[in-house]
Amino acid sequence: MNILILGGGGREHSLAWAVLQNPKCDKLIVAPGNAGIAQIADCASLNIEDGAAVTAFAEEHSIDFVIVGPEAPLAAGVSDALRDAGFLVFGPSQAAAALEASKAFTKEVCDAANAPTAAWARFTDAASAKTYVEEQGAPIVVKADGLAAGKGVVVAMELQEALDAIDDMFGGAFGAAGAEVVVEEFMEGEEASFFVLCDGKNALPVGTAQDHKRVGEGDTGPNTGGMGAYSPAPVLTDDIAKKTLKGIIEPTLAEMARRGTPYQGVLYAGLMIKDDAPRLVEYNVRFGDPECQVLMMRLGAQALDLMQASAEGRLDDTQVNWAEDHAMTVVMAANGYPGSYSKGSEISGLDALPEDSFNAVFHAGTSSDGARILANGGRVLNITARGPSLKDARDRVYAAVDQIDWDDGFWRTDIGWRAL
Repeated sequence: MNILILGGGGREHSLAWAVLQNPKCDKLIVAPGNAGIAQIADCASLNIEDGAAVTAFAEEHSIDFVIVGPEAPLAAGVSDALRDAGFLVFGPSQAAAALEASKAFTKEVCDAANAPTAAWARFTDAASAKTYVEEQGAPIVVKADGLAAGKGVVVAMELQEALDAIDDMFGGAFGAAGAEVVVEEFMEGEEASFFVLCDGKNALPVGTAQDHKRVGEGDTGPNTGGMGAYSPAPVLTDDIAKKTLKGIIEPTLAEMARRGTPYQGVLYAGLMIKDDAPRLVEYNVRFGDPECQVLMMRLGAQALDLMQASAEGRLDDTQVNWAEDHAMTVVMAANGYPGSYSKGSEISGLDALPEDSFNAVFHAGTSSDGARILANGGRVLNITARGPSLKDARDRVYAAVDQIDWDDGFWRTDIGWRAL
Protein backbone atom coordinates (compact mmCIF):
# COMPACT_ATOMS: atom_id res chain seq x y z
CA MET A 1 0.00 0.00 0.00
CA ASN A 2 1.42 3.40 -1.01
CA ILE A 3 0.35 5.99 1.56
CA LEU A 4 0.44 9.79 1.53
CA ILE A 5 0.12 11.77 4.77
CA LEU A 6 -0.60 15.48 4.44
CA GLY A 7 0.98 17.74 7.08
CA GLY A 8 4.27 18.55 8.68
CA GLY A 9 3.86 18.74 12.45
CA GLY A 10 4.16 16.53 15.49
CA ARG A 11 0.76 15.00 14.77
CA GLU A 12 1.88 13.90 11.32
CA HIS A 13 5.21 12.58 12.62
CA SER A 14 3.35 10.36 15.08
CA LEU A 15 0.92 9.22 12.37
CA ALA A 16 3.87 8.31 10.14
CA TRP A 17 5.57 6.50 13.04
CA ALA A 18 2.46 4.37 13.62
CA VAL A 19 1.71 3.72 9.94
CA LEU A 20 5.25 2.50 9.29
CA GLN A 21 4.85 -0.21 11.92
CA ASN A 22 2.08 -1.83 9.86
CA PRO A 23 3.28 -4.32 7.21
CA LYS A 24 0.54 -3.06 4.87
CA CYS A 25 2.60 0.07 4.30
CA ASP A 26 4.90 -0.44 1.32
CA LYS A 27 5.80 3.22 0.74
CA LEU A 28 5.13 6.33 2.78
CA ILE A 29 5.33 9.94 1.61
CA VAL A 30 4.64 12.89 3.91
CA ALA A 31 4.01 16.35 2.49
CA PRO A 32 5.59 18.63 3.45
CA GLY A 33 7.00 16.78 6.49
CA ASN A 34 9.78 18.08 8.71
CA ALA A 35 13.34 17.21 9.72
CA GLY A 36 12.22 14.37 12.00
CA ILE A 37 9.78 12.88 9.51
CA ALA A 38 12.50 12.97 6.85
CA GLN A 39 14.46 10.49 8.97
CA ILE A 40 11.77 7.82 8.57
CA ALA A 41 9.83 8.64 5.37
CA ASP A 42 10.08 10.45 2.05
CA CYS A 43 9.07 14.10 2.27
CA ALA A 44 7.64 16.12 -0.59
CA SER A 45 7.23 19.83 -1.18
CA LEU A 46 3.54 20.28 -1.92
CA ASN A 47 0.81 22.84 -1.32
CA ILE A 48 -1.46 20.60 0.75
CA GLU A 49 -4.39 23.06 0.57
CA ASP A 50 -4.51 22.83 -3.24
CA GLY A 51 -6.79 19.92 -4.10
CA ALA A 52 -5.73 19.78 -7.75
CA ALA A 53 -2.04 19.74 -6.84
CA VAL A 54 -2.51 17.04 -4.19
CA THR A 55 -4.58 14.91 -6.57
CA ALA A 56 -1.99 15.22 -9.34
CA PHE A 57 0.76 14.24 -6.88
CA ALA A 58 -1.22 11.22 -5.68
CA GLU A 59 -1.77 10.09 -9.26
CA GLU A 60 1.89 10.56 -10.16
CA HIS A 61 3.07 8.51 -7.19
CA SER A 62 0.41 5.76 -7.42
CA ILE A 63 -0.96 6.52 -3.96
CA ASP A 64 -3.51 4.05 -2.55
CA PHE A 65 -4.52 5.86 0.63
CA VAL A 66 -4.34 9.52 1.71
CA ILE A 67 -4.40 10.50 5.40
CA VAL A 68 -5.15 14.19 5.94
CA GLY A 69 -3.47 15.43 9.13
CA PRO A 70 -4.37 19.12 9.72
CA GLU A 71 -7.68 20.92 9.49
CA ALA A 72 -6.80 23.51 6.83
CA PRO A 73 -6.72 21.10 3.83
CA LEU A 74 -10.03 19.61 4.99
CA ALA A 75 -11.63 23.04 5.21
CA ALA A 76 -10.22 23.78 1.74
CA GLY A 77 -11.93 20.72 0.23
CA VAL A 78 -8.83 18.66 -0.51
CA SER A 79 -10.51 15.41 0.59
CA ASP A 80 -13.37 16.10 -1.84
CA ALA A 81 -10.97 16.59 -4.75
CA LEU A 82 -9.18 13.34 -3.91
CA ARG A 83 -12.40 11.35 -3.57
CA ASP A 84 -13.72 12.76 -6.83
CA ALA A 85 -10.54 11.42 -8.46
CA GLY A 86 -11.13 7.96 -6.98
CA PHE A 87 -8.72 7.98 -4.04
CA LEU A 88 -9.36 6.41 -0.65
CA VAL A 89 -9.16 9.24 1.91
CA PHE A 90 -9.14 9.48 5.69
CA GLY A 91 -10.73 12.82 6.54
CA PRO A 92 -14.14 14.47 6.25
CA SER A 93 -15.56 16.36 3.31
CA GLN A 94 -15.33 20.13 3.16
CA ALA A 95 -18.99 20.43 4.16
CA ALA A 96 -18.54 18.13 7.16
CA ALA A 97 -15.29 19.86 8.16
CA ALA A 98 -17.40 22.91 9.01
CA LEU A 99 -17.72 21.26 12.43
CA GLU A 100 -14.30 22.76 13.09
CA ALA A 101 -14.11 25.50 10.47
CA SER A 102 -17.08 27.36 11.97
CA LYS A 103 -17.84 27.53 15.70
CA ALA A 104 -21.33 28.87 14.93
CA PHE A 105 -22.07 25.94 12.58
CA THR A 106 -21.13 23.50 15.34
CA LYS A 107 -23.42 25.28 17.78
CA GLU A 108 -26.30 25.12 15.31
CA VAL A 109 -25.73 21.38 14.80
CA CYS A 110 -25.58 20.79 18.56
CA ASP A 111 -28.79 22.73 19.10
CA ALA A 112 -30.53 20.70 16.39
CA ALA A 113 -29.19 17.45 17.86
CA ASN A 114 -29.96 18.42 21.48
CA ALA A 115 -26.30 17.80 22.32
CA PRO A 116 -25.35 19.54 25.61
CA THR A 117 -23.02 22.50 25.15
CA ALA A 118 -22.54 26.06 26.40
CA ALA A 119 -25.11 28.79 25.82
CA TRP A 120 -23.92 31.00 22.97
CA ALA A 121 -24.47 33.92 20.62
CA ARG A 122 -22.80 34.95 17.34
CA PHE A 123 -21.82 38.43 16.21
CA THR A 124 -20.58 40.15 13.08
CA ASP A 125 -19.65 43.46 14.71
CA ALA A 126 -17.75 44.46 17.82
CA ALA A 127 -20.36 46.80 19.29
CA SER A 128 -23.08 44.14 19.50
CA ALA A 129 -20.65 41.58 20.90
CA LYS A 130 -19.50 44.00 23.59
CA THR A 131 -23.06 44.85 24.58
CA TYR A 132 -23.82 41.16 24.99
CA VAL A 133 -20.66 40.52 27.01
CA GLU A 134 -21.41 43.45 29.31
CA GLU A 135 -24.90 42.07 29.89
CA GLN A 136 -23.61 38.57 30.63
CA GLY A 137 -20.55 39.50 32.70
CA ALA A 138 -17.36 37.53 33.28
CA PRO A 139 -16.06 34.87 33.25
CA ILE A 140 -17.04 34.36 29.62
CA VAL A 141 -15.51 32.81 26.50
CA VAL A 142 -14.81 34.66 23.24
CA LYS A 143 -14.01 32.67 20.10
CA ALA A 144 -13.06 33.55 16.56
CA ASP A 145 -15.60 31.69 14.44
CA GLY A 146 -13.12 30.30 11.90
CA LEU A 147 -9.85 28.38 11.94
CA ALA A 148 -7.16 30.05 14.04
CA ALA A 149 -4.62 27.25 14.57
CA GLY A 150 -5.99 26.45 18.00
CA LYS A 151 -5.38 29.97 19.30
CA GLY A 152 -8.60 31.87 18.53
CA VAL A 153 -10.16 31.28 21.94
CA VAL A 154 -9.99 33.62 24.93
CA VAL A 155 -11.30 32.41 28.28
CA ALA A 156 -11.86 35.81 29.86
CA MET A 157 -11.97 35.82 33.66
CA GLU A 158 -12.41 39.60 33.72
CA LEU A 159 -14.81 41.73 31.67
CA GLN A 160 -12.07 43.92 30.20
CA GLU A 161 -10.22 40.84 28.93
CA ALA A 162 -13.34 39.82 27.00
CA LEU A 163 -13.81 43.30 25.54
CA ASP A 164 -10.14 43.38 24.48
CA ALA A 165 -10.51 39.96 22.86
CA ILE A 166 -13.48 41.19 20.82
CA ASP A 167 -11.43 44.18 19.62
CA ASP A 168 -8.52 41.90 18.73
CA MET A 169 -10.66 39.47 16.76
CA PHE A 170 -12.62 42.06 14.81
CA GLY A 171 -9.38 44.02 14.41
CA GLY A 172 -7.80 41.20 12.41
CA ALA A 173 -5.65 39.41 15.01
CA PHE A 174 -6.80 36.08 13.56
CA GLY A 175 -7.36 37.19 9.99
CA ALA A 176 -10.54 36.00 8.29
CA ALA A 177 -11.19 33.60 11.19
CA GLY A 178 -12.30 36.58 13.28
CA ALA A 179 -14.76 38.05 10.78
CA GLU A 180 -17.45 36.54 13.00
CA VAL A 181 -17.19 35.98 16.74
CA VAL A 182 -18.97 33.48 18.97
CA VAL A 183 -19.42 34.34 22.64
CA GLU A 184 -20.11 31.44 24.99
CA GLU A 185 -21.07 30.75 28.56
CA PHE A 186 -18.08 29.91 30.74
CA MET A 187 -18.33 26.22 31.69
CA GLU A 188 -16.80 24.98 34.91
CA GLY A 189 -15.30 21.52 35.30
CA GLU A 190 -12.39 19.49 33.99
CA GLU A 191 -11.54 19.33 30.30
CA ALA A 192 -10.78 16.13 28.45
CA SER A 193 -10.56 14.96 24.84
CA PHE A 194 -12.62 12.10 23.41
CA PHE A 195 -11.71 10.64 20.02
CA VAL A 196 -13.96 8.58 17.76
CA LEU A 197 -13.51 7.30 14.23
CA CYS A 198 -16.54 7.69 11.98
CA ASP A 199 -17.42 6.13 8.62
CA GLY A 200 -20.55 8.13 7.79
CA LYS A 201 -22.83 5.87 9.84
CA ASN A 202 -20.89 4.28 12.69
CA ALA A 203 -18.74 5.69 15.48
CA LEU A 204 -15.86 3.81 17.11
CA PRO A 205 -14.18 5.29 20.20
CA VAL A 206 -10.39 5.17 19.82
CA GLY A 207 -9.16 6.82 22.99
CA THR A 208 -9.22 9.60 25.54
CA ALA A 209 -6.59 12.18 26.42
CA GLN A 210 -6.07 15.36 28.36
CA ASP A 211 -4.24 18.29 26.79
CA HIS A 212 -2.52 21.19 28.58
CA LYS A 213 -3.47 24.29 26.62
CA ARG A 214 -1.99 27.04 28.75
CA VAL A 215 1.65 27.94 28.43
CA GLY A 216 2.53 28.06 32.14
CA GLU A 217 2.84 25.66 35.05
CA GLY A 218 -0.43 24.86 36.78
CA ASP A 219 -2.37 25.80 33.64
CA THR A 220 -1.61 29.51 33.80
CA GLY A 221 -0.89 32.10 31.11
CA PRO A 222 -2.20 32.38 27.56
CA ASN A 223 -3.61 29.52 25.50
CA THR A 224 -1.30 27.68 23.11
CA GLY A 225 -1.71 24.91 20.57
CA GLY A 226 -0.95 22.51 23.43
CA MET A 227 2.04 22.08 25.76
CA GLY A 228 1.64 18.37 26.45
CA ALA A 229 -0.87 15.57 26.81
CA TYR A 230 -1.44 12.17 28.30
CA SER A 231 -3.70 9.19 27.60
CA PRO A 232 -5.96 7.78 28.91
CA ALA A 233 -7.69 10.60 30.80
CA PRO A 234 -8.96 9.28 34.17
CA VAL A 235 -11.71 11.90 34.34
CA LEU A 236 -13.27 10.40 31.21
CA THR A 237 -14.54 7.20 32.83
CA ASP A 238 -16.27 4.44 30.89
CA ASP A 239 -19.63 5.77 32.11
CA ILE A 240 -18.88 9.33 30.96
CA ALA A 241 -17.54 8.02 27.65
CA LYS A 242 -20.85 6.19 27.08
CA LYS A 243 -22.81 9.34 27.95
CA THR A 244 -20.67 11.30 25.49
CA LEU A 245 -21.15 8.76 22.72
CA LYS A 246 -24.92 8.47 23.19
CA GLY A 247 -25.72 12.06 24.11
CA ILE A 248 -23.27 14.08 22.00
CA ILE A 249 -21.42 12.12 19.29
CA GLU A 250 -24.18 9.93 17.87
CA PRO A 251 -26.80 12.72 17.76
CA THR A 252 -24.25 14.93 15.99
CA LEU A 253 -23.51 12.25 13.40
CA ALA A 254 -27.23 11.69 12.85
CA GLU A 255 -27.78 15.41 12.33
CA MET A 256 -24.85 15.63 9.89
CA ALA A 257 -26.27 12.71 7.90
CA ARG A 258 -29.74 14.32 7.95
CA ARG A 259 -28.20 17.45 6.42
CA GLY A 260 -26.71 15.37 3.61
CA THR A 261 -23.14 15.76 4.86
CA PRO A 262 -22.28 12.43 6.54
CA TYR A 263 -19.13 12.55 8.63
CA GLN A 264 -16.14 10.30 7.88
CA GLY A 265 -12.77 10.54 9.61
CA VAL A 266 -11.75 11.22 13.18
CA LEU A 267 -14.04 13.38 15.28
CA TYR A 268 -12.35 14.89 18.31
CA ALA A 269 -14.72 16.15 20.98
CA GLY A 270 -13.32 18.58 23.50
CA LEU A 271 -15.42 18.09 26.62
CA MET A 272 -16.04 19.88 29.90
CA ILE A 273 -16.93 17.42 32.63
CA LYS A 274 -18.65 18.40 35.87
CA ASP A 275 -20.60 16.16 38.26
CA ASP A 276 -20.10 13.23 35.84
CA ALA A 277 -21.95 15.11 33.10
CA PRO A 278 -20.09 15.88 29.83
CA ARG A 279 -20.80 19.00 27.76
CA LEU A 280 -19.23 19.78 24.40
CA VAL A 281 -16.68 22.59 24.31
CA GLU A 282 -15.86 22.18 20.61
CA TYR A 283 -15.34 19.68 17.83
CA ASN A 284 -12.16 19.22 15.83
CA VAL A 285 -12.19 17.30 12.56
CA ARG A 286 -8.67 15.86 12.90
CA PHE A 287 -6.54 14.32 15.61
CA GLY A 288 -5.48 16.75 18.30
CA ASP A 289 -1.91 17.94 18.44
CA PRO A 290 -0.34 16.86 20.85
CA GLU A 291 -3.09 14.31 21.75
CA CYS A 292 -2.42 12.38 18.54
CA GLN A 293 1.10 11.68 19.73
CA VAL A 294 -0.02 9.82 22.84
CA LEU A 295 -2.83 8.01 21.00
CA MET A 296 -0.46 6.79 18.27
CA MET A 297 2.06 5.71 20.91
CA ARG A 298 -0.64 3.51 22.43
CA LEU A 299 -2.30 2.30 19.20
CA GLY A 300 0.83 1.50 17.19
CA ALA A 301 0.44 -0.48 13.95
CA GLN A 302 -3.34 -0.94 14.28
CA ALA A 303 -3.83 2.80 13.73
CA LEU A 304 -3.52 2.25 9.96
CA ASP A 305 -6.07 -0.59 9.99
CA LEU A 306 -8.53 1.58 11.95
CA MET A 307 -8.15 4.59 9.64
CA GLN A 308 -8.55 2.38 6.59
CA ALA A 309 -11.73 0.83 8.05
CA SER A 310 -13.08 4.33 8.64
CA ALA A 311 -12.37 5.37 5.06
CA GLU A 312 -13.90 2.18 3.64
CA GLY A 313 -17.07 2.29 5.79
CA ARG A 314 -16.25 -0.86 7.78
CA LEU A 315 -16.30 0.38 11.38
CA ASP A 316 -19.33 -1.72 12.30
CA ASP A 317 -17.12 -4.84 12.35
CA THR A 318 -13.92 -3.19 13.63
CA GLN A 319 -12.59 -3.05 17.18
CA VAL A 320 -9.70 -1.37 18.97
CA ASN A 321 -7.21 -3.55 20.84
CA TRP A 322 -5.96 -1.52 23.79
CA ALA A 323 -3.05 -2.44 25.99
CA GLU A 324 -3.35 -1.51 29.66
CA ASP A 325 -0.78 1.24 29.26
CA HIS A 326 -0.37 4.99 29.56
CA ALA A 327 1.40 7.53 27.36
CA MET A 328 2.60 11.09 27.84
CA THR A 329 4.07 13.74 25.57
CA VAL A 330 5.83 16.94 26.61
CA VAL A 331 6.13 19.81 24.16
CA MET A 332 9.46 21.63 23.93
CA ALA A 333 8.72 25.12 22.61
CA ALA A 334 10.78 28.09 21.49
CA ASN A 335 11.36 30.84 24.04
CA GLY A 336 8.67 33.49 23.58
CA TYR A 337 5.96 31.09 22.37
CA PRO A 338 2.98 31.62 22.00
CA GLY A 339 4.15 35.17 21.30
CA SER A 340 7.05 36.07 19.03
CA TYR A 341 10.02 33.70 18.92
CA SER A 342 13.16 33.24 16.89
CA LYS A 343 14.04 30.37 14.57
CA GLY A 344 17.28 28.66 13.64
CA SER A 345 18.75 27.64 17.02
CA GLU A 346 20.45 24.25 17.12
CA ILE A 347 19.08 21.32 19.12
CA SER A 348 21.51 18.60 20.16
CA GLY A 349 21.34 15.41 22.20
CA LEU A 350 18.56 13.80 20.17
CA ASP A 351 20.75 11.05 18.71
CA ALA A 352 21.42 9.58 22.14
CA LEU A 353 17.73 9.10 23.00
CA PRO A 354 16.06 5.68 22.70
CA GLU A 355 13.68 5.21 19.76
CA ASP A 356 11.45 2.16 20.21
CA SER A 357 7.83 1.24 20.91
CA PHE A 358 8.09 2.87 24.35
CA ASN A 359 10.03 6.04 23.53
CA ALA A 360 9.89 8.51 20.64
CA VAL A 361 10.69 12.09 19.76
CA PHE A 362 8.10 13.49 17.38
CA HIS A 363 9.29 16.61 15.57
CA ALA A 364 6.87 19.50 15.14
CA GLY A 365 8.67 22.70 14.09
CA THR A 366 12.12 21.56 12.94
CA SER A 367 14.36 21.84 9.92
CA SER A 368 17.78 20.41 9.17
CA ASP A 369 21.12 21.84 8.13
CA GLY A 370 23.15 18.83 7.18
CA ALA A 371 23.30 16.70 10.31
CA ARG A 372 22.13 19.56 12.54
CA ILE A 373 18.52 19.81 13.74
CA LEU A 374 17.27 23.39 13.99
CA ALA A 375 14.20 24.92 15.62
CA ASN A 376 11.78 26.16 12.97
CA GLY A 377 8.54 26.89 14.80
CA GLY A 378 6.82 27.71 18.09
CA ARG A 379 6.20 24.16 19.25
CA VAL A 380 9.31 22.30 18.19
CA LEU A 381 9.55 18.80 19.70
CA ASN A 382 7.17 16.30 21.35
CA ILE A 383 9.06 14.05 23.75
CA THR A 384 6.82 11.00 24.10
CA ALA A 385 6.83 7.75 26.07
CA ARG A 386 4.51 5.05 27.32
CA GLY A 387 4.62 2.73 30.29
CA PRO A 388 2.51 0.55 32.59
CA SER A 389 1.51 3.61 34.62
CA LEU A 390 1.25 7.31 33.95
CA LYS A 391 4.02 7.95 36.46
CA ASP A 392 6.28 5.54 34.58
CA ALA A 393 5.51 7.28 31.28
CA ARG A 394 6.17 10.67 32.88
CA ASP A 395 9.49 9.52 34.33
CA ARG A 396 10.63 8.26 30.92
CA VAL A 397 9.58 11.50 29.21
CA TYR A 398 11.29 13.87 31.58
CA ALA A 399 14.45 11.72 31.68
CA ALA A 400 14.62 12.17 27.90
CA VAL A 401 13.92 15.91 28.12
CA ASP A 402 16.86 16.26 30.52
CA GLN A 403 19.21 14.81 27.88
CA ILE A 404 18.30 17.35 25.20
CA ASP A 405 20.54 20.38 24.85
CA TRP A 406 18.57 23.39 23.60
CA ASP A 407 19.24 26.76 25.21
CA ASP A 408 16.49 28.56 23.29
CA GLY A 409 13.66 26.26 24.37
CA PHE A 410 11.34 25.75 27.34
CA TRP A 411 8.74 23.23 28.49
CA ARG A 412 6.26 22.63 31.26
CA THR A 413 7.43 20.34 34.07
CA ASP A 414 3.94 19.45 35.32
CA ILE A 415 2.28 17.62 32.42
CA GLY A 416 -0.19 15.13 33.86
CA TRP A 417 -0.55 16.99 37.15
CA ARG A 418 -4.31 16.53 37.36
CA ALA A 419 -4.02 12.76 37.17
CA LEU A 420 -0.88 12.46 39.27
